[in-house]
Amino acid sequence: MVNTPERLAQQMAFIIEADKLKSIFRQSYISDKTRRENDAEHSWHLALMAITLFEHANDPQLDLLKILRMVIIHDIVEIDAGDTYIYDEEHKKDQERRERLAADRLFGLLPEDQAIEFRALWDEFELGESAEARFAKAIDRLHPMLLNYLADGKTWLEHGVVATQVREINQKIERGSASLWTYAQGLIQNAIQSGILPAK
Repeated sequence: MVNTPERLAQQMAFIIEADKLKSIFRQSYISDKTRRENDAEHSWHLALMAITLFEHANDPQLDLLKILRMVIIHDIVEIDAGDTYIYDEEHKKDQERRERLAADRLFGLLPEDQAIEFRALWDEFELGESAEARFAKAIDRLHPMLLNYLADGKTWLEHGVVATQVREINQKIERGSASLWTYAQGLIQNAIQSGILPAK
């Protein structure tokens, strides 16, 4: 690897393009309910969750830096593919195709070695089989649940989401962290009791 002006130009092009993530808004509201969260904020909050909560992972021998790299880049594809709401079954049908095309373009902006490296991390996260990916996906599922709970179920209620859906979609949290899934189930139960998440 030689640090050339061309290499730096490619890296800067990627960084500049990534700024668009700040304009991709998700379904989740921030905790004060004033507006929807953007993808860049989500990625930052996941990074904070990773460094705070990684001791709760099922596998104690995790590569924290790898997890951080995954959660920082995992949603960059939404610059092109948009945010796909996890409970929107129709929109999820072509999600994989849209996101793979986006990954090809966006990571393709980088120098070849970094393009390969970043794409491998993104693919590993999507596959969700390594210990790091399982934990990264666990916090990625927990985060919108937590925001929904803090925002009095605003997104759940807007979309007619019920507790059985929330449990079914998010039970994969347990693959990365049994204790975080226990916590998530407590949120669901409290949300039902508070009337912000219909039981069915």
